[in-house]
Parts: sequence; C-alpha cells; structure tokens
Amino acid sequence: MPSIERIGVVGAGTMGNGIAQVFAQSGLSVRLCDAIPGALDRARSTIEKSLGKFVEKGRLTAADRDLALGRISTGTDVDALADVDYVVEAIVEQAETKRELFARLDLLTAPHVVLSSNTSSISITVLGAATKRPDRVLGMHFMNPVPLMTLVELIRGQATSAESMLTAAQLCMRLGKTAVEAADYPGFISNRILMPMINEAIYAVMEGVGTAEAIDQVMKLGMNHPMGPLTLADFIGLDVCLAILNVLHDGLGDPKYRPCPLLRRMVAAGHLGRKSGRGFYSY
Repeated sequence: MPSIERIGVVGAGTMGNGIAQVFAQSGLSVRLCDAIPGALDRARSTIEKSLGKFVEKGRLTAADRDLALGRISTGTDVDALADVDYVVEAIVEQAETKRELFARLDLLTAPHVVLSSNTSSISITVLGAATKRPDRVLGMHFMNPVPLMTLVELIRGQATSAESMLTAAQLCMRLGKTAVEAADYPGFISNRILMPMINEAIYAVMEGVGTAEAIDQVMKLGMNHPMGPLTLADFIGLDVCLAILNVLHDGLGDPKYRPCPLLRRMVAAGHLGRKSGRGFYSY
C-alpha cells in the first residue's frame, strides 16, 4: 500500500479532536472534518489546550506544539478528504448514519485507502457492507482521553483483509499506541467487559445497595481501579453507555445486558454526566 502521510478524521467531538491531535503530534498531516463549524472551533481550542499541557509538563517543546497545530486543517465539507491516505470516522454512534458516511467516503477516496471507524460497539462488517471495499474497512477504537491512553482496539470485520489490519497496526506503532485485535462481536473486547460492570453498578445504586460514592470507593480501594465505575460512566457520558448497552443487548440477545432502568431515566432527563454538568455526580 502507498505510504500514509495524510489522515482524514471525520467528527470533531471529544474523540475526533483527540485522534486528530495524536496523528498531528506524530508528524502526519490531518484534515479534521465536521458538519458543524462550532465543533471545529471547539476542537482546535481543545487541541491547543491539550498540547499546551504537554509543553508545561516538559513532554513537548513549544516548537513541536506549533508544528503539530500547523499540521491540522479543518473544514465542514467531507469532499476535502478526497486525497487522504487513511480515514478515521468518529461521528455519532448510530449505525445508519455511519453507513451513509462510509458509502460516501467509498465513492470519494482512492480505492486503496483504508476506511476505519472509532466505533465503540457497532459492527464493522455492517459498516464495510455499505462500501465496495469491505476488505479495507476496520475498527480503530481509541480510548478516551486519546492523547494519554495507549490502547487502540483494532477490529477485524468479516471481510477485512490481513493487509488492512497490518496497515492499521503499523499506524498505531507510529502513534506510539499499542494495538490489540478484537473480533467483530457487539462491544468488541473493551465494552463487552466494561459496560456490564458499569450497568451492574447502576443497578446497585437503584436497588440501594450503596451510594454512588460508596460503590466507587469499593472499586477504587478494593479492586485498585483508578476510578470508580460511576465516575467513569459520567466521564464517558451516560447516553454513550446506554447506546453501547443497547447494542450489546440487541446484538447478543442476552438479558444480562439489559440497560438499567435508572440509566434510561437519567439519560431521558438529560443527566448525561460531565458533559451536561450532572450525572451520578455534579460538575
């Protein structure tokens, strides 16, 4: 495959701007695309602050920060990605919306370009089927916050080629990330294990087994987790947790993945965690 120097990132939210940052820090040219101009402004501000923290901590020079920022261009038109060498999709976690984007990217980009998705739970096979290059569609699931977390979960769809997986793995090495391969099952590895734990913690709150604080303290002090499951749920976003649990429940058909009614109520009320200012805790 041709060398990869130009990266297209679609979606400038929390994950998209972090993904754009790590590619730019690694010397790659990044085109960050989002339909909402305000999202692009917020993304650039977030990236500037993040890089600034690296400079303050001595992990990055001011010159390297400026070079990284200079490698990122933004725009609202996905057509600007026509000549990129690799794409990472990081838009809303809705299968049909992603399929529509992948179909468009398939027509827009060169046939050899790998189209990857940062999805946390949606089937890569389903996304690949929306294109004429399912062998070049894979999952590239970064962890939040992207600039700090070293894991990237690589998901092989039914038709994904070994060559495409190798390309993604080599790209992860270039980013200083550790790639771990997962099969294309709902939730993959990370959320197949994490979300039932978070869901059970929410059931424990609903049933009065313990307060949110008590549950988080038990998991931090007793199980040596860096943060409790409810704090983590607030950080991820309760709406995102609910969406992933719905994918697990629908895809695997097992009642053990049924989202807790308290989680559903909180999302309906707009109590989504950090991003809304209120979840299991107030922010």
